[in-house]
Amino acid sequence: MKVFTTGMKRSHHCNQLRKDNAGSASTLIGWIDSLRDHGGVFFLDLRDREGKTQVVLDPENQTLSELFPKLKPESVIQVEGEVREREQGTENANLDTGDIELFAHSIVVHNQSKTPPFPLDESADKVGEDLRLTYRYLDLRRPSNLDCLKLRHQASLSIRKYFDEQDFLEIETPMLFKSTPEGAREFLVPSRLNEGKFYALPQSPQQYKQMLMVAGIERYYQLARCFRDEDLRADRQPEFTQIDLEMSFIDREDMYALIEGLLKTVWLETLGEEIQTPFLRMPFSEAMNRFGSDKPDMRFGMELQDLSEDFRSSDFKVFAGAVQSGGSVKAFNAKELADLTQGELKHLEDTAKSLGAKGLAFIKSENGEWKSPILKFLSETERETLKIKLKVEEGDIVFFAAGAWESSCNILGRIRLEAAALVEKRGRALRLPKDWKFLWVIDFPLMHYEEEEGRYVASHHPFTAPVEEDLNLIETEPKKVRGQHYDIVLNGVELGGGSIRIHQPEIQKKIFEEVLQIPPEVVRSRFGYMLESFEYGAPPHGGIALGLDRLVTILAGKESIRDVIAFPKTQKGQDLMTDSPGSATDRQLRDLKIQSIAEES
Repeated sequence: MKVFTTGMKRSHHCNQLRKDNAGSASTLIGWIDSLRDHGGVFFLDLRDREGKTQVVLDPENQTLSELFPKLKPESVIQVEGEVREREQGTENANLDTGDIELFAHSIVVHNQSKTPPFPLDESADKVGEDLRLTYRYLDLRRPSNLDCLKLRHQASLSIRKYFDEQDFLEIETPMLFKSTPEGAREFLVPSRLNEGKFYALPQSPQQYKQMLMVAGIERYYQLARCFRDEDLRADRQPEFTQIDLEMSFIDREDMYALIEGLLKTVWLETLGEEIQTPFLRMPFSEAMNRFGSDKPDMRFGMELQDLSEDFRSSDFKVFAGAVQSGGSVKAFNAKELADLTQGELKHLEDTAKSLGAKGLAFIKSENGEWKSPILKFLSETERETLKIKLKVEEGDIVFFAAGAWESSCNILGRIRLEAAALVEKRGRALRLPKDWKFLWVIDFPLMHYEEEEGRYVASHHPFTAPVEEDLNLIETEPKKVRGQHYDIVLNGVELGGGSIRIHQPEIQKKIFEEVLQIPPEVVRSRFGYMLESFEYGAPPHGGIALGLDRLVTILAGKESIRDVIAFPKTQKGQDLMTDSPGSATDRQLRDLKIQSIAEES
């Protein structure tokens, strides 16, 4: 039973009264949403987080009549009165409380409001984000933003219930960790009690949760706060929340079933929608070859085709040279997009160049002929091959990339998404919001060679177990070793990723020292306790982390995770409401044995 009675004697919330309450007394407290004077009959809408109720003032009550002109929107008031049915024809079907109104006998003004700096309705979306974030406490009063926080709460509650039913324990791991520079840039926290030493805010609870498996917890989860000092964009914040879990005595199939069950539950309990399981699975190499991305949006076609063998001996040296040097030639057909403007085509070319391409080769099929600067280099046989393989028809445009395989895939994968946006700009829907295309991307390379560092680095993290049948390749052909890593992807968004972990100390030590070439003393310093713990009976285990902010963003149909976070940071990592980050005093720096050195101009 919900109890709303407080010291202020609130009897109901502002979305609770119905016809059945007519004739009874009620006391409401909330914010004035709007004020109306209808020829001497005064109305106001009272709002709290649950909704709105219309209040009508007793016209014979002189005190209320004198008070009304002094009231301002967004002021907090308390209203006592009688619930009455509205007169026939005056009902408001857009309000849950639209059949009744509260006939006020008394009003207490708890707090008069200044005029807000922007309207607190959906027209505020046109107001600059910086202004809205400066007054975030007002922005959150808007129903759409409040609904996002409610949805986040519902999703979190659903997640906790699901894991409880699956016998998980919710366990908090430390927020002050040690620096592990192999990952993303960290936030460092100086230690006053340990001079010259620093904590790091955790990028994830990875090592702690593996220690929990060694400790025999078996099934752990938490909604974990994580921190990364990275450049920000729509789906990144310096602090974020992830659904973090680890399990012992499992394999990948167990993880797939668990997470599919979780997402099925969350979708049903928050949106009332059934999603189909099991999800499709796709190896990393196939995802890259077909979609140019390890997080493919599968709601539309425009799949990439490999034309390497068709151009291996071509007279077009750009294509032939790429293949003969070990690379590939990739292409896709952007159906019915030959009407690109020069500005749109330049945007696509600039996008390709930003990813390392020298340009963006294309062929248009327009007005009964093919048009392209590269046509003069292609033989009739090659043109016919393109027409057949790419199903080129009137009005289409084909885009190409030639070079290293992964680079060519990445370039065309990005152009594919940009082309989809241009198709939608022309009024043809490709990416429907409720078309849920879940996908497991699996069989990632365990590691890749980093040219700048001159060594192999972990593709995911160094704790990922190799696929068992590839173990014999670790020393001889590490590039071919696949990891037991899995990403869960939805409509082009990576919801999360994880892996089965290495639990044998000798394999973990080999990966650190011999493959990743991390010096033994560094291994001991950063991971010594972990390697030692594995010698005391570490169980086979695996885990995953899903971004809660990203998940709720998709559920809410929003574009940015900032929309589903109560107090987000700007793209510069600032909290404009509190003017954070701020300066430290000389005393604080002195206590920490830190000196601030301003950059010379």
